[in-house]
Amino acid sequence: MNYHRFDCIIVGAGGAGMMAALESSKTVGTAVVSKLYPTRSHTGAAQGGIAAALANLENDSWENHAYDTIKGGDFLVDQTAAEILCKEAVECIYEMEHMGLPFDRTADGRISQRRFGGHTKPNPKYDPNAAPGTEAAKPRLPVMRACHAADRTGHMILQTLYQQCIKQGVTFFDEFHMLDLIMVEGECRGIVAIEIATGELHTFHAKSVLLATGGFGRMFKVSSNAYALTGDGPAIAYRHGLPLEDMEFYQFHPTGIYRLGILLSEACRGDGGVMFNGKGERFMEKYAPNLKDLASRDVCSRSIYQEVRAGRGVDGKDYVYLDIRAETINKYKTSPTGAEVDSKWVESRLPDIIDFARTYLGVDPIKEPMPIQPTAHYAMGGVPTDIRGRALRNAQGDIVPGLFSAGESACVSVHGANRLGTNSLVDLVVYGRRAGREMAKYALEREFQHLPSEPEKATKDMISAILSRPRTEPWVKIRDEMQQVMMDDCGVYRTEAGLTNARDTIARLKERYKNVGVQDKGSVFNTGLLEVIELGCLLDLSEATVASALARKESRGGHSREDFPDRNDNEFFKHSFVSLNPDGVPVLSYKDVDVIMIEKDGQMTTKYPLEVRKY
Repeated sequence: MNYHRFDCIIVGAGGAGMMAALESSKTVGTAVVSKLYPTRSHTGAAQGGIAAALANLENDSWENHAYDTIKGGDFLVDQTAAEILCKEAVECIYEMEHMGLPFDRTADGRISQRRFGGHTKPNPKYDPNAAPGTEAAKPRLPVMRACHAADRTGHMILQTLYQQCIKQGVTFFDEFHMLDLIMVEGECRGIVAIEIATGELHTFHAKSVLLATGGFGRMFKVSSNAYALTGDGPAIAYRHGLPLEDMEFYQFHPTGIYRLGILLSEACRGDGGVMFNGKGERFMEKYAPNLKDLASRDVCSRSIYQEVRAGRGVDGKDYVYLDIRAETINKYKTSPTGAEVDSKWVESRLPDIIDFARTYLGVDPIKEPMPIQPTAHYAMGGVPTDIRGRALRNAQGDIVPGLFSAGESACVSVHGANRLGTNSLVDLVVYGRRAGREMAKYALEREFQHLPSEPEKATKDMISAILSRPRTEPWVKIRDEMQQVMMDDCGVYRTEAGLTNARDTIARLKERYKNVGVQDKGSVFNTGLLEVIELGCLLDLSEATVASALARKESRGGHSREDFPDRNDNEFFKHSFVSLNPDGVPVLSYKDVDVIMIEKDGQMTTKYPLEVRKY
């Protein structure tokens, strides 16, 4: 048996995993297990920026950031967690700057910041009696809050954290794919992973385990997510009877490359880009008259769908245009500073975006607009945790000893029903750091607990079963059918009939999956085997997502029910928890949203009162 022992095991080498590793390795032995080489982790694909109220270019505060986060999440955000996120974001930005992260700079040498959708500040000239459409009629204005390194911010964060982990002596097991958690008497005591190069199983014995395996956008047909984002951590936890929180909330980013889903960053619109329909109309003026193209992502995605449905897609097709040409920015006066810009300025701000469009679309964004459509982008739901990164066993808040989670695989609920752009990277570093500290503290207070005699037996049996089955149909067919039904019936818009069809289809696909075999029966780099295992994770998460979406009979944030178009705070101002009962059937329970109360005029009231969410 290949046996390893570390105080802390971190699964996933993205921003959350490596930020946690940096913290835990200061006091205890730490290893990172990743199915990818660390700098290929999906954090590196994040483009436009990381939010923090530094106020380097205009007045701002962490309180403004917290308000935007809570409103952006359609008020399903846990408010204490959101305030922690926005307060500690500032400290984390400066910490990474001191690590050497090469942020863009202002003329006087400070970290540069840009606008992003949903990030605002109060309008000091606001007049509720002002004429509609005037500046004084807007209660809030866009604010420059996103710290950036051109449009390669995630890439720079990932490189910087990896360098620091190497410097600090963190042990890395690269291209080791976690296949199971070792759970004993309700406590997590390690993981089982397969070494991709050899096919050998490895047991990792630990006092603390952190799941930081990222998202699961590959359950949709059109996604910005890399092929590796198959939700391994949440799916394995779900199979062990642990709940997943708020799975019905999945964000579709409005500006994916048409048909491919590759992301064109929100930085395009933050730096002045404008979306147009097939008639050449700037349609966001109709749906979000104050913030227009800088409204939240769910609002923009639904607006694109409505334009296409109304026959106003480009040439009658299912896409619209995103225009970042200098002449367009100047015409609509949308540059972040208000000053005129030229093509060199645009190219210096968005070099990767422009290269993507030229490479994948054959379009030069300096000279012509880019065809876009919404793309499955980000999971607001995941493994439920508290503000210290500890995994929760149930909606009552009981802790799973030894198990932690952070990043997109987790749900501390700072994103609620819809994440604001740039808040994913903030979540990674703030809650990755907090989880790393907590898991190290937990490890210091405990001895290593015993493992079962054959901790890898269930994993070995699963692999043997897959390899022994004949290849009666390609697993790709099951994957394609899953992605299509999730895109059609559990996408931007949902209905009872569509979700019921998705539920039944996923159930049939899971039955077919039980008979799937692989052609390659070997052990060395058996990627077919691993892709079949990943498909199993995606099917389980699709099942959990659809079950949660069927039960929430309202529209809120990224969950839009056409048969229940309004937000229903009386019945659904609460988090959903989905778990498997002993018969393997998803069951739902609910947890109250954390609301901060304050004293006002001698009475207790909510600090962030529920309001109609308009942009």
